Amino acid sequence: MSNSKLLIIGFVWPEPSSSAAGSRMMQLIDLFLKRNFEVIYASPAKFSEHAEDLKQLGVVQKQIEVNNSNFDTFIKEEEPTHILFDRFMMEEQFGWRVAEHCPQAIRILDTEDLHFLRKARQQAYKEQKTFNKSYLYTDLAKRELASILRCDLSLIISKPEMELLVNKFNINKSILLYIPFLLPSLTTKTIAKLPIYEDRQHFISIGNFLHAPNWDKTLFLKEDIWPLIKQQLPEAELHIYGAYTSEKVKQLHNPTQGFLVKGKAKEAVDTIKKARVLLGPLRFGAGLKGKFIDAMQAGTPSITTTIGAEGLCGDLPWCGEIANSPEEIAQQAILLYTMPKRWKVAQTNGFNIINKRFQRKTFVANFFKRLLKLEHNLEAHRQQNFISQILMHHSNQSTKYMSLWIESKNKIST
Repeated sequence: MSNSKLLIIGFVWPEPSSSAAGSRMMQLIDLFLKRNFEVIYASPAKFSEHAEDLKQLGVVQKQIEVNNSNFDTFIKEEEPTHILFDRFMMEEQFGWRVAEHCPQAIRILDTEDLHFLRKARQQAYKEQKTFNKSYLYTDLAKRELASILRCDLSLIISKPEMELLVNKFNINKSILLYIPFLLPSLTTKTIAKLPIYEDRQHFISIGNFLHAPNWDKTLFLKEDIWPLIKQQLPEAELHIYGAYTSEKVKQLHNPTQGFLVKGKAKEAVDTIKKARVLLGPLRFGAGLKGKFIDAMQAGTPSITTTIGAEGLCGDLPWCGEIANSPEEIAQQAILLYTMPKRWKVAQTNGFNIINKRFQRKTFVANFFKRLLKLEHNLEAHRQQNFISQILMHHSNQSTKYMSLWIESKNKIST
């Protein structure tokens, strides 16, 4: 793929130290750089102090605006061979412009997680009802599925989400590709450097507080779970870490209860490896949860829910315990914290999950094989997925004219 140029249209500037989405994006950027792609990262978002300095990697950074025809000039001048939309919202905003001004570019969507699935679970939880398929059929689902159908290839991070798309919504596998987190092996040498059970203490919970499941998880711990653990383990503390720690999170800080809000961790894995057990009782969510990947790399066993573990361990045993009620979560956390042999088995399970399910080399060759096939057969691929062209014609026409109207209105107002 010589002379290949990738334009990434980012929902935000990647923050690998703040979120799993940021880590995922950096893994994808690294893939393309190692294949000698020229990479441009463009985003309409404000630049964050936590964002990665992509220039150091040789990636060109470009600020863009929604509803602004300057993007048309930019993309025609750059002539990218491949476009990667970071989440479906970016495809909605810029997809029609890409199709119009750069029609031969391969359009790739990285879903990060299925937003409509996460929101559906959140709605069921909010209503205190058992989640069922009726919660899936929303306007958000229509938007996200239409975006998937309009693209040449969509990257899906979780196998259960692949199955949902194929089996529930009849999305053709030819436009989907399973690519989870892409990680290096945990070698015996790496593992030997990790702190042992006896050198660790306390519990930890971590997660970006801009993400609704993480805020809810923290409340769940504070109100229902931690009091049960603290009663049995009075010397233990729970250290809460996360980027974007708002005032409402800080107000949960209570040294007397051993519930300590610490703010953003500088290096997640280094912070987690000091703790004995990670608590991640997520009550809703989707995709793969990066906090558990970090914990496995840190050699720290985890307690989570069925939703928290989804897509991570497959048929392998979990790196700790899976429980859903406050009482069971607390009981399993206490057992894992106080039983060295049980803890060691859980730690080893985590190493196995990383090394058997998330090895970069397992997925890279197939990814670029699919891209090469698209490069040589793009017209036939698009004809086979003709619904893509139908959606591009109808829904994107409406998006296009709305965007042009907004741009015209903005010019008049200024």
